[in-house]
Amino acid sequence: MITVVTQDATTGRVLMVAGADEEAMERTKATGEMHYTSRKRGLWHKGATSGNRQRVVSLTPDCDGDAILARVDPLGPACHTGAISCFDAPPPDALSALDATIASRAAQAPEGSYTRRLLDDRNLRLKKLGEEAAELAVACADNNAERAVEEAADLLYHSLVALRALGVGLDDVRRAIERRK
Repeated sequence: MITVVTQDATTGRVLMVAGADEEAMERTKATGEMHYTSRKRGLWHKGATSGNRQRVVSLTPDCDGDAILARVDPLGPACHTGAISCFDAPPPDALSALDATIASRAAQAPEGSYTRRLLDDRNLRLKKLGEEAAELAVACADNNAERAVEEAADLLYHSLVALRALGVGLDDVRRAIERRK
């Protein structure tokens, strides 16, 4: 059994820590998705039931070979509670926190959630996206910095919701930006 520290390859955020035996590591390498071993569940494929799989970016042993750093592209929350990470550590920034909240609402939204309404209603989602972009453009044209900042925040929220409806999120945008360097 080896300890696996699973980290988001884009943000660097530690998502979870689990164990893996030789079979789990072989399955991970063969499929390109994380497999773990636990005393209760035995061999398990992360996300097999929840859909919150983890695509492997790299597997790096530590200096003495008794732990593995698994850098992954998470396809949803890592924690069984629906949280992005099993660790109660703040995301690296406010935009990441917003994206995490939207992902959580997409997975399990509270009753009456505005985010859930947007995710469920394509026309409403696209309408709000267009409205917020237009409001930002008007605020910029009016040289109204304070209003432009507020409208930009609204546009970012609605953009992240629209992306989440497509099954992607902020980390996918980060990767696209990284590729453009």
